[in-house]
Amino acid sequence: MPPFEPGSFQSEWPLLLECASPEPDLRRIAELIRPADWARLLALAEDHGVTGHLAARLRELDASFIPAETLQALRDRQRAQTFVSLRMTAELFHLLDRFASKAIGALVVKGPVLAVQAYGDPAMRSYGDLDLLVRQRDIRRATELMIAAGYQAAVSLASIDSGKIPGQYLFSKPDAKLLVELHNDFTLRYFPRRLPLEEFFERQIRVRLDAHDAPALCVEDELVLICIHGAKHFWERLIWIADVAALVNRQTAIDWPHVAESAKEVGAERMLHTGLSLAKKLLKLQLPAETTAIVEADKQSAHLAEQILHWLPAAGCAPPGLFERALFRLRMRGGFLSAPAYLLRLSLSPTEEDWQPGPGESPRGFLASLRRPFRLARKYSRSGKS
Repeated sequence: MPPFEPGSFQSEWPLLLECASPEPDLRRIAELIRPADWARLLALAEDHGVTGHLAARLRELDASFIPAETLQALRDRQRAQTFVSLRMTAELFHLLDRFASKAIGALVVKGPVLAVQAYGDPAMRSYGDLDLLVRQRDIRRATELMIAAGYQAAVSLASIDSGKIPGQYLFSKPDAKLLVELHNDFTLRYFPRRLPLEEFFERQIRVRLDAHDAPALCVEDELVLICIHGAKHFWERLIWIADVAALVNRQTAIDWPHVAESAKEVGAERMLHTGLSLAKKLLKLQLPAETTAIVEADKQSAHLAEQILHWLPAAGCAPPGLFERALFRLRMRGGFLSAPAYLLRLSLSPTEEDWQPGPGESPRGFLASLRRPFRLARKYSRSGKS
């Protein structure tokens, strides 16, 4: 199906929002289904990463509402996602065991852990890779371990030894369709301030996955992280907002002062407020009164949420332009001095996409820093998904 044009899914978008809410109104869903175009609805749900939400809600309705081929398509998709989830969870614990055998600490973020914490089901939410937090001092040993396990490393040992820092340490098994990303306080550059990795490790919890315990961020730190991740991607997909709503709705014992402190520590207060504002506005998330007052007092986050609504339904097919992106970054960070500094750091901090292959470049990549703004300008001046 061709990419969506803004305004082409007035019937399907409200239905998708209702299905993605942690407190859906089944009567309203039944009403919204009647005028919906099923092919467009399924494609839109897939683009937004919420096919699992759609399938879960439709299972609660009278099946006579739904074409047989649509039900079958959803069953096939859910079955496939269940198999993917089982395979990736098994691989996750295989890798965690390998890391533990070499005394390499690791925390699981997003992916299956978030699916369990937010939805109670690792197969409810689709994900294409496994994300782990690993200390920078352990990256070389972790890379050697991943290579020994049959993975291809996108960042070579030579690049690691030279001191270059990528956007993430990516590993792949093309034949098995497995992707693993290692992150830390050096690679997660979209955090406005360097994340306190050691404190994340100290506050870690254990999340039960398929009869095993996975080391993970505490719920409060995970909430801040997924709001920063959504902001990084301009909240272009509904799944990122649905994750915020589902996590808060399901984890009823959230320590909100801890959330506020965690966001403040990394300068992400507005990113947090915007994520909560979107979840409240679009998906009917109920927040504690005190938290609601804090979010609503941040007028800039409300303005940002309104701005996001212009491009959100198109799922990345109508992305903000280059200058709109830059302005969004400034407003998302906030602060007379901190906002320009944040944008400048993102614009000039080279990742592996900016590195010059071969010899002749300094280990710290000065030329890559100069090339990066031009590469970003070319990349984001194009139309289509970002």
